[in-house]
Amino acid sequence: MSALFNFHSFLTVILLGICACTYFKMQFPAVLEQRTGFRGFFWKAARIGERLSPWVSVGCFMMGVSIIFF
Repeated sequence: MSALFNFHSFLTVILLGICACTYFKMQFPAVLEQRTGFRGFFWKAARIGERLSPWVSVGCFMMGVSIIFF
């Protein structure tokens, strides 16, 4: 089953994508300057990670707990 049809896997992919884009933007800010097009999607994901970092970190923690125990 792919991640698109399993809701738990879909949330895992989204959270990991947001965290990865935020980390990548902090390390190489010039790469994610473009706000439109294909790279604009990654800029938006990095922006979500920057602005909602407490909620994203809680989501990543809960995801880790659910993967370990369930």
